[in-house]
Amino acid sequence: MAAKKILMIVGDYVEDYECMVPYQILLTIGHSVDVVCPGKKPGDVVKTAVHDFEGDQTYSEKRGHNFAITFNFDDVKVDNYDGLVIPGGRAPEYLRLNSRVIEIVKEFANKKKPIASICHGQQILVAADVLNGITCTAYPAVMPDVVKAGAKWEEVNNTFTNAVVSGNFVTAPAWPAHPEWMRKFLELLGTKIEL
Repeated sequence: MAAKKILMIVGDYVEDYECMVPYQILLTIGHSVDVVCPGKKPGDVVKTAVHDFEGDQTYSEKRGHNFAITFNFDDVKVDNYDGLVIPGGRAPEYLRLNSRVIEIVKEFANKKKPIASICHGQQILVAADVLNGITCTAYPAVMPDVVKAGAKWEEVNNTFTNAVVSGNFVTAPAWPAHPEWMRKFLELLGTKIEL
């Protein structure tokens, strides 16, 4: 298996599990991951938030860990990467206002490189205007945005454990879907795991 190079875009209050777990999975398999954040450099950190489903009308939020930035955002060249990961949390809400983030996402989409986006990460896909004609899912509160962006909404089961593949996109509603979301992303990357 040839190692792949993945870009992950994060920001302060990115969802803890949605950045840490995919990062660790991809490294475990032997891929490399450049973690970037606008305005931060390698060695800096972003604060994460832990979101949980505790029976309330929406998720709860607690302070998570510090997550390290490993590459300079200003040096990102899409041609150097095989795939893109966009975690959720609160970060996508403001990251989508960064024009370079939007350019990067559009370039990945136009080049048909695999894009894995989860939960509120789809807010960035909506802002990049890359969902027209794509079937996807997201955290349910993001559904109106996804549908208005021209995507076909795919309902998933109540445990949020499913992921949806459409073209070069794999989307999931929340971190409980990690096994399915990451498995499908690895398939899009062409990664073969021998058991």
